[in-house]
Amino acid sequence: MSDARTNMMGRVEFITLCAMMFATIAFSIDAMLPALPSIGAELSPDALNRAQLIVTSFVLGMGIGTAFTGPLSDAFGRKPVILAGGALYIIGAAVAWASSSLEWVLAARIAQGLGAAGPRIATMAVIRDFYSGREMAKLVSFVMIIFTLVPAFAPLLGAGIIALFGWRSIFVAFILFSLVSMVWMSVRLGESLPVENRRPFRAGLLWVAIKELFAHPAVRMSMLVQTLIFGMLFSMLSSVQQIFDISFQRGAEFPFWFGGIALLSGTAGFLNAALVMHIGMRRLVTVSLSVQVALSGLMLVLWLMQPPQSIQFGAFMVWQFSVFFMMGMTIGNLNAIAMEPMGHIAGMAASVMGAVSTVLAAVIAAPVGLAFDGTPLPLIIGVLVMAIVAAGLMLSLQRTEEQPV
Repeated sequence: MSDARTNMMGRVEFITLCAMMFATIAFSIDAMLPALPSIGAELSPDALNRAQLIVTSFVLGMGIGTAFTGPLSDAFGRKPVILAGGALYIIGAAVAWASSSLEWVLAARIAQGLGAAGPRIATMAVIRDFYSGREMAKLVSFVMIIFTLVPAFAPLLGAGIIALFGWRSIFVAFILFSLVSMVWMSVRLGESLPVENRRPFRAGLLWVAIKELFAHPAVRMSMLVQTLIFGMLFSMLSSVQQIFDISFQRGAEFPFWFGGIALLSGTAGFLNAALVMHIGMRRLVTVSLSVQVALSGLMLVLWLMQPPQSIQFGAFMVWQFSVFFMMGMTIGNLNAIAMEPMGHIAGMAASVMGAVSTVLAAVIAAPVGLAFDGTPLPLIIGVLVMAIVAAGLMLSLQRTEEQPV
């Protein structure tokens, strides 16, 4: 049965389409991981670590696109921006497929990231156009449940495609995935933002929002902490396949281990929802980061002690899970902390915060990935340093807010 608000679509179909749009980013990163060794061997044989930039270049493009997608969809409508983003994503995938150098692949991945921001950001605006309040929250929760399954299965799917058809075929899969979602949306979903409700795009408003965000101490601190947490995540994503393959000689098992950890990490959102009302957002973020400092410190000591490889591998699995789990315990809370004083420019603030934290995190993660030396040591040190700085910033924020005015 269709819902009048979503034109011809029933609610289940609408949720599934939105989840597919959201999944564009996760699929584009996680399905790519098994291809990195083959790409490095063919396009950068003298510097295999450079293949990791395929992850961070996509994230960089996505971060830049995040700043503009929301305001552009407010000005021109949701569907045109989603379709334009999908078209750029497909062009980027096609260029990457045809590229004969790593530099061209990286440029194409930046274009893919820019394009992927369209479906990801504008789809949330579509949901907000059609639903509100608890009904919106319930619908988004269903979308996110489906979305969280993608990182669990994307590496396995990517590995299967690459094994059958070679690493270039993964870009064909990206093209087909985007084509399906774009055609589906074009045929079945109406425009959610009427012309009379659109607002002109003004680049000057972005600059005003950026200045206001950085002028507010709590917002500034939350963005910096979020940047460091994203930096930990992107560093892990950049290096994890090489660590499985080179450090532990378990490259063939990587998609299965990664998928299991991704599924388990998805429970963090449920735990955060259960605890946040009792403990509070700031304390929960601080505790989560403090735990990460302790675990990363223990991981560093353990690695330097050089126990048997089976113990090293088990410890790395637990530590990798802790980094992913920390994401679910912190990012939502940090967004809420930053948005509290920004209600008057909520949409613009969300776009700017997402862009700033993602772009800076990609810049931080790239050298951590390039430092890979055949062991997890550079990654462990990088995550430990980022966790210490982030925990220190949260403690500083709490002390600042507790001081009497």
